[in-house]
Amino acid sequence: MGSRLHSKTTFEPHRTIEPLYTGGSVVLDRSGQLLGTCLGEDVVLTDLNTGSRLARIEGDGEIITTLSITPSASHLVVCSRSLSMRIYSLETSQDTGAAVKPQLLKTLKPHTSPVITSAIDHNGTLVATGGADGVVKVWDIRGGYLTHTFHGHSGIVSALHFFEAAVASREPEIGISVRNKKKGRRKSKDHEDENMDDVDETDHSTVTSFRLASGGEDGKIRVWDLHKRKAITTLDSHVSVVRGLDFSPQENVLVSGSRDKTAILWDARTWKVRKVIPILERVECIGFLGKGALIYTGGESGKIRIWETENGREVTQEQVAGGEGENIVDIIRPFDLPFLISIHADQTLLLQSLSFLEGFSSGGTVEPLPMLRRISGFHDEIIDMAYVTLDHSILALATNTEDIRLISLEASADQPLDEASHFGAPEGRYFGADVALLKGHEDIIICLDADWSGCWLATGAKDNTARLWRIDRNCSSYTCFMTLRGHAESLGAISLPQKAPPPGSAAYTKPLDHPPPFVLTGSQDRTIKRWDVSIESSINAEKKPSRAVYTRKAHDKDINAIDVNHNSTLFATASQDRTVKIWSVEEGDVQGVLRGHRRGVWSVRFAPGDAPTIVGENGSSSGSRGIVLTGSGDKTAKLWSLSDYSCLRTFEGHTNSILKVVWLNPLTSEGHDKRRVQVATAGGDGLVKIWDANSAEVECTLDNHEDRVWALAVDKANNTLVSGGGDGTITFWADTTSKTIAASAAASTARVEQEQQLQNFIHAKSYRSAIVLAIQLNHPGRLLALFTSVVSTNPPETGSLSGLVAVDKVLASLAQEQIFTLLLRIRDWNTNARTAPVAQRILWTLVKSYPASSLTKLRSARGGAGIKGGSLKEVLDALKAYTERHYKRMEDLVNESYLIEYTLREMDENAFGNGDFVAAGMDISP
Repeated sequence: MGSRLHSKTTFEPHRTIEPLYTGGSVVLDRSGQLLGTCLGEDVVLTDLNTGSRLARIEGDGEIITTLSITPSASHLVVCSRSLSMRIYSLETSQDTGAAVKPQLLKTLKPHTSPVITSAIDHNGTLVATGGADGVVKVWDIRGGYLTHTFHGHSGIVSALHFFEAAVASREPEIGISVRNKKKGRRKSKDHEDENMDDVDETDHSTVTSFRLASGGEDGKIRVWDLHKRKAITTLDSHVSVVRGLDFSPQENVLVSGSRDKTAILWDARTWKVRKVIPILERVECIGFLGKGALIYTGGESGKIRIWETENGREVTQEQVAGGEGENIVDIIRPFDLPFLISIHADQTLLLQSLSFLEGFSSGGTVEPLPMLRRISGFHDEIIDMAYVTLDHSILALATNTEDIRLISLEASADQPLDEASHFGAPEGRYFGADVALLKGHEDIIICLDADWSGCWLATGAKDNTARLWRIDRNCSSYTCFMTLRGHAESLGAISLPQKAPPPGSAAYTKPLDHPPPFVLTGSQDRTIKRWDVSIESSINAEKKPSRAVYTRKAHDKDINAIDVNHNSTLFATASQDRTVKIWSVEEGDVQGVLRGHRRGVWSVRFAPGDAPTIVGENGSSSGSRGIVLTGSGDKTAKLWSLSDYSCLRTFEGHTNSILKVVWLNPLTSEGHDKRRVQVATAGGDGLVKIWDANSAEVECTLDNHEDRVWALAVDKANNTLVSGGGDGTITFWADTTSKTIAASAAASTARVEQEQQLQNFIHAKSYRSAIVLAIQLNHPGRLLALFTSVVSTNPPETGSLSGLVAVDKVLASLAQEQIFTLLLRIRDWNTNARTAPVAQRILWTLVKSYPASSLTKLRSARGGAGIKGGSLKEVLDALKAYTERHYKRMEDLVNESYLIEYTLREMDENAFGNGDFVAAGMDISP
């Protein structure tokens, strides 16, 4: 019988999909490539083309209130609740996908209260900040100094916008700010008419004025002249918070949107109201399109609406309002690029096409803006996941919402976003990009499962229904095939058969045309149901409610998981009542009950059909009927034999509940034991553990989550493990065991060769090569033996410090890292009285060979195996302490030698008198 190869299993995080946006400001540069988002207290910079993270800027411990970026992406301005404003310079590389290096330039305290909104001018030189104190300030970005301060708002400043307006060369001052200066305070209408009479209608000379518009929570808009450093006018028509401002130089019009459900167009020459547009929803953002001919708005309906500037008519056709959390909080108009980015309250970013602008004519209507791409800023708590499609290129996620998110796992492709034709194309997807959103459930989805082909996906939700989805990636079709109604409470478990049809059959070659034969569901009503699926049943389901083939009262508490075995003859149910039951698929009869867990069972999985026999702790065998793996709230996982329903192995190691269990593929690559079976468990402690099923010993622990890990899936093609948790992070763990074994074998071979080479160098007395190689291989014993033979050379060579001139030359020509490593070895040798003389001799040689200035420049050598380093001071302190101890010991020995010498001399004098031998007891008197 051959010996079994024991190898260390290793998994490494291959790729990670991390949260991108959790609420707050979102910015985009002029090129439409660099996207800046708020992630809690931090700022994340992302390449919008590839989805790759370019940088993450750590916050100051407080939530970010507003974010601004210059059009050229040269600077980033971050304001937070800590009352600070940080200005960063962004150094970008010309290489695609290169990381951005942010560098903090200035940290300022712009206001006495938090900054609520900010805006940067189109040149990228000035940034305006509006605070909760009602003050507007303008700052020079590169210099970091204040240029303007404007007072006037009575409350929070909620909107800012820089613009350049063409005004008359002698512009009259109008509005509230002027009327308040006039004595007597005449009626507003009369005074405004009087001022307007001063305007010469025939004077066509105009100049360009650089201005700043600010809107407040009091509904008033103030226009500030940056050259004159004062308010030009105060526009008072809104009755609620002003949320958006924009200016059209072609129309010479300022538009404002408010939560009073209106948008107002202001003539920039007279500052009179040109038109009031009833939006009939709270407006959160507004802006111009098509050189000022159109206006876009976004608000509580969650839809972008387009309006004509001339007549205030809505251009977009009627749209159904979005659900809870879909309301728009902001819209980004990326300069001249043909799309808008709408930011929604559910941390979702939608890129929507403006292709209709090319053929639009006044008086026409357009369909709702087509969505080009969806970006999920935060997946929330990932409850369950599964690979779908034949090539496992899409991952389905249940994310604590009523929708299923499909994300792409294809390699990133650098697609320019300035061409609308690239949006939404399958070849334009990047790794982690949203592919589709499966809508249909009315409450949170708790569980999902995919069949053997990945073309069919089953989901169960809190709305008491299950749905079967048809996943057609080639046609970008993701539709609900069937809805299963019948449970009285929430569905907590669902499963599809994993048995593949015979190769060559129609069901095997065209899985999209052949749905799985049945669906199994488990609910909080403690029952399980089997539903037969077919094309006919799907058609009939539209006419009459679906009906289960059978319903069984399964457990005494909630059912958490269901799994079908490899040949679709048995299925298992796991419950909070601490039991797992094995059932017959056809009849729905109980075949056996697994008892042994001390708390509720969260997960259950049958072993693959080709799994080898496993011998239990008490010598029992798994038999031919198969094995079941379970994970429980008692922090353990167990292997069960279906032959006698006994527990074979118990896996202990998690510090919290085990929430998910899966089987890994048997190791079949070169260097692995084919009989070796492994399982993976995910726990509430945020860890994923890989176990040897035969020994119940943990092989490795995977840690990349900050919250409990709910979901676990395996790609059977390459054994890639995917974990998703409550932190919204998805980690793809690549099995690197083969690479680790190969690297270990190569390193072992190289080490043997180097050790043999070291022996040859010592034998040939090639001291330079021997010393350098011994230091490199970290062989302190052989290095000590080499130096001991050198120091013991008798007689030493003339002029040698160490004993051999050749060794002196080697020690005098070492690199700094080698010197420091040698000092560490000398420090260790110096602690032992037997090896201290050799250490002192080599230390003396080093000190004599190098000037003090050279030794003080030594730095710690890191990474050496078995070397506990430290600073040079720590090494010298250790040498000094033991050297003083050795010298004291030698002094004590010398002092003791004086006593011995004295004692011997006294004994000689007393024992020998006058040179004659005196025998003991002899009388020598006359």
